[in-house]
This record gives sequence, structure tokens and C-alpha cells, in this order.
Amino acid sequence: MTTIKNEYLTVMFKSKGAEIASVKNCEGKEYIWCGDPDVWAGQTPVLFPICGGLMNDKFSVNGKEYTLEKHGFARHMEFECERAEENEIVFCLKDTPETLKQYPFHFEFRIIYTLSGKSIKVTYETKNLNNETMYFSVGGHEGYSCPEGIEEYSICFDKPQTLERVVLNGNYLSDKTERVITDSDTLPLKYDYFESDALVFKNVEFEKAALVKNDGTSRIEVNFPGHKYFLIWTKPGAKYICLEPWCGIPDGENAGGEISRKEGIISVAAGEISTVYHTINFD
Repeated sequence: MTTIKNEYLTVMFKSKGAEIASVKNCEGKEYIWCGDPDVWAGQTPVLFPICGGLMNDKFSVNGKEYTLEKHGFARHMEFECERAEENEIVFCLKDTPETLKQYPFHFEFRIIYTLSGKSIKVTYETKNLNNETMYFSVGGHEGYSCPEGIEEYSICFDKPQTLERVVLNGNYLSDKTERVITDSDTLPLKYDYFESDALVFKNVEFEKAALVKNDGTSRIEVNFPGHKYFLIWTKPGAKYICLEPWCGIPDGENAGGEISRKEGIISVAAGEISTVYHTINFD
């Protein structure tokens, strides 16, 4: 474990997946899901170089087919800690012979966590080390502890929203949508939503969402400028909820497989760096 801290928060990280393992305030309150393997062993996995599932776990580049599991490989790999300071830590993952079998691009993928006041800024920097365009997706999957159960919480927006979830068919997006709220700034959480996996929202018009305890005693706000996709997920009955800003999306049922034409894919030119970030505010 590696730790950064200030007067408000103490944040701990694991080198495997470079994920946040704990966020506690000065009174010892834990905000992050514990990763109970009997429920969900994850805590805050980072999704790279793909978000969600590919059709038959496959994609193609220049006519050659590759197999890549749901959410990609970064969450299972050991990152190098390049720099650790009191308020900032930088992790780096580079391509290996094993990643090249699954994903034929040379890269440097950095996750930079910056602690400021009661906020953590999460920055993803992806450098293309190839002589051609590189294609990828990246997303956050932070799981927040809800010890009383998620139905004691709501998702709140800074202005009223009308939201249609895209219905998942297994790992893929179907053509069906379902209305979850109409002209409201509050989405009360219900376990029923997650009987068929996540709430998936495409082409979102909001850039922030807050997990708020209904009695007003807790608020975690996630700000994600420039992200087109936002997901909410838990397992029915579990004591956590994931708020997931994604730059990428699962394949639809009629996906063609060529990665350069995949919906939501990021392209970065040879030698260039793509940077996206989101910020988590703990109150």
C-alpha cells in the first residue's frame, strides 16, 4: 500500500491495478467499498484499454483479430509507482509481450492521483508509442461504501434531468431504453434497477453527479468534464454503489468489431498523449 494524505483525507492505493483501496476522513470514516470477495472483490478498478464488453470478447485492427476481456487488462496488472509525494502519486503501466497479444499497441498509461482539500483528482494519461494511430477507451469504476444499503441513498444532479437507461443484454447494449427519471434532479436508488446489471447512460448532458445519503449526512460528488458516458452499478443487496464516468462504451448487439469504428473509442495520433480526468469530492 502507498498513502497520500492531508488534514482532511487519508488515501491508500494498491499497486495492482493502481486502484484506490481506502479513503478515510479525519474521523476515520471509510468512503470506499471494502472489496469483500464474497460479494464483489473489486474496489475502484480502472478500465483500460476498453470499457465494458466486446462482442465475443474480440476486436480487429487492420483486419487482424484479437481477444480482450471485458474492461481490459489494466485492473489485473502491477503498476510501477513513478512518484509518490505527500499530496500526489503517479502510477505507470507499459505494454508487455502479454498485453501485445491482446492489444497490439505500444503505450505508456499513467494514473495520477492528486489530493487537494477534500477532493481527489484522477487523471488518465495515455501516450501512443506507435507510428500509427492508437485506439482505446478508459473509465473509472469507483465503488463507494453504503453500509446501510443503497436504498438509503440517491444520485443528485445540479439541474433537472430526463434520463433513459440503455438496457444491457448480457455484456452488450441492446436497442432498448427505459426511462428512469423525468425532469428531476434526484434519482432515488433502488436495488430493482440492478437486476439486469448497470444503469447505462449515453451522451450525457451532465458533468457531475453526487451520491447523497437521504438524511443529508453524507455526500460524494463526482465531476467528469468531457465524458459522454456515465454508469451506475451494484449487485442486488450489496452495500456499495459504483459511479462510473467512462470515455468508452460496451459494444452494441450489432457491433462490427473494427476498433477504429467502435462507438465511443478514443483515437490518439502517433507520439501524442490523450488526457482525461475526473474529480471526486468527499463531504
